Amino acid sequence: MIRKQIHPSAPAKSGPPTDRRPAPAPPPPPPWRPWLLLVGVALTILLFVVSGVNGQAASPKTLTFTAFQSSVSADQVKTATIGSTGHVSGTFVKGGGYTTQIPTALQDTGLSGLLTTHHVQITGTAPSTGVSLVTVIFDLLPLIFLVGLFMWIGRRAKKQLGGAGIGGGLMGFGGSKAKVYDEERPTTRFADVAGYEGAKQEVSEVVDFLKNPHRYEKAGAVGPKGVLMVGPPGTGKTLMARAVAGEAEVPFLALTGSSFVEMFVGVGASRVRDLFSDARKRAPSIIFIDEIDAIGGKRGGGHGFGGNDEREQTLNQMLAEMDGFDPATGVVVIAATNRPEALDTALLRPGRFDRTVEIPLPNLAERRAILGVHGKEVHLGPDVDLGIVARGTPGFSGADLANLVNEAAVHAVRDNRSVVDADDFDSARDRLLLGRRESSNALLPEEKHSVAVHEAGHAMVAMLSPHADPVAKVTILPAGQALGVTEQLPEIERHLYPESYLLDSLAVRLGGRSAEVLVLGEPSTGASNDLAGATQLATRMVREWGLSPRLGPVGYASDGPGYLGENGLMGRPYAEATQRAIDEEVAALLRQAEERATELLRSHREELDRTVDLLIERETIDGDDLAAIVYPGRADVPSPHPVRVVE
Repeated sequence: MIRKQIHPSAPAKSGPPTDRRPAPAPPPPPPWRPWLLLVGVALTILLFVVSGVNGQAASPKTLTFTAFQSSVSADQVKTATIGSTGHVSGTFVKGGGYTTQIPTALQDTGLSGLLTTHHVQITGTAPSTGVSLVTVIFDLLPLIFLVGLFMWIGRRAKKQLGGAGIGGGLMGFGGSKAKVYDEERPTTRFADVAGYEGAKQEVSEVVDFLKNPHRYEKAGAVGPKGVLMVGPPGTGKTLMARAVAGEAEVPFLALTGSSFVEMFVGVGASRVRDLFSDARKRAPSIIFIDEIDAIGGKRGGGHGFGGNDEREQTLNQMLAEMDGFDPATGVVVIAATNRPEALDTALLRPGRFDRTVEIPLPNLAERRAILGVHGKEVHLGPDVDLGIVARGTPGFSGADLANLVNEAAVHAVRDNRSVVDADDFDSARDRLLLGRRESSNALLPEEKHSVAVHEAGHAMVAMLSPHADPVAKVTILPAGQALGVTEQLPEIERHLYPESYLLDSLAVRLGGRSAEVLVLGEPSTGASNDLAGATQLATRMVREWGLSPRLGPVGYASDGPGYLGENGLMGRPYAEATQRAIDEEVAALLRQAEERATELLRSHREELDRTVDLLIERETIDGDDLAAIVYPGRADVPSPHPVRVVE
């Protein structure tokens, strides 16, 4: 399948940035520790052996009552100790012991007279009135050992996890798992968070209120109870919280939403109480809860939460702690989530989370600043312009940019270089957007020609459309699942997309299929990704943005921000006839876009063939090469910049 038209606005996959210094290595175990297990096993075996030998040596002989009477009559018995239950034990004249049992059902056995006649020393024992303390201790030793073992394991685990929170309940199951930053706080500061000046001001006011509450008391202002940070994944919400911990001169308790609820009933609510109790003791203090949607989801409404649900009980306890009968004075809760639409409305009302700070994807200036922060740890070459790199990464989050810098450094190391140049950034960006390039994934000659026709169609339509983004690079080198790619980079940061831009985008997406039909005489399966993207765009134009004359200014957009890509509707809020009209309008838009792309390519067939030949010859061309073919001798063609060609 040919995947192309990979727009740089699509976020790249990456891991979150981490500015936290690595934890010091634990001290090595003492040299005698590995021998403890062997010594314990040896002592256990020795104890069983000695007990068995002693038991066999001192084991008394068991006699039947008849044999016992015969031994007494033969003057072989020296002593007899008779218990209240008829148990008899004693010694023989020649040494050794014996045991027997008197049949208690016999009323008269004549045993007393027989023993007296043969001069046997008779001793009686009273009934047992209790159990000895030693026996009780020995019986409880296994239980005491197991309880001590569990307590020791629990303390070691808590120490290794930072000693956060002192729990309520057995083994601290009901205790808070918050990581406490008191004397030693993270080294991150607001200066390490590039961009987002508005968000930093919102959060810094909370820090200032905790450090200088008297300034706000003079004006009659009440400090915020909570600050909710929302935004797409990887934009730096947790990084901002670590900066708060570094800037604030107050205790900082950090944990995740998933650390509240476990398999035991009531643990979540107990941990919330323990967390806020610990925070009140340290007040003024800050509580940071990452991914709060794990426990703060909407109650009821078909979301799977019932009246006895453990998460609901945890949420109820948090609501009461944040604004209940005993308000947490001097405690500010900072939470982060990328699913604000899933949070319960009671959690978002004033008095609980008073402020909502949005941390969106960074703009061009912020991307440049973020690249500068991460580029400090990398040896950059003189040809690297971070401004150009920032222009070539629209839609990248802070985590994506950190991963981009790291991938560029890895690419330089792979070439046995310690300095990162501009080509390394280009290769790293292609690696994140397209995937790893397989040298063994060679195309057949006819496939290579088909891919070249396909990509040339995209590039030609983009170059000939007045409102489309400039073409930066066209390649027919397979990478990931894409057999060829046409990359477009916007000249400016767009926040609104006019209808003319969207119509040109549809034509560009269908330009590859139109070129195949025009040059090869038939389409191929390589247009599947193009058709899916074009259909999705046309559907949103009709259903959400009111760009259909037939339906008029009607929009059926989802309510949530869709930070995780969940833009679909929870249910269709319109009739079946409306759905049919939407389908017809989407099909009409796609047909019009295909006809326009075909007409542009037909009227510039000679330029299309030259582009195909150049792609087959070079395999990768840039926007300047394409402009020289389409507009020869013209100097006013928009320059695509900022991408360097990967040969």
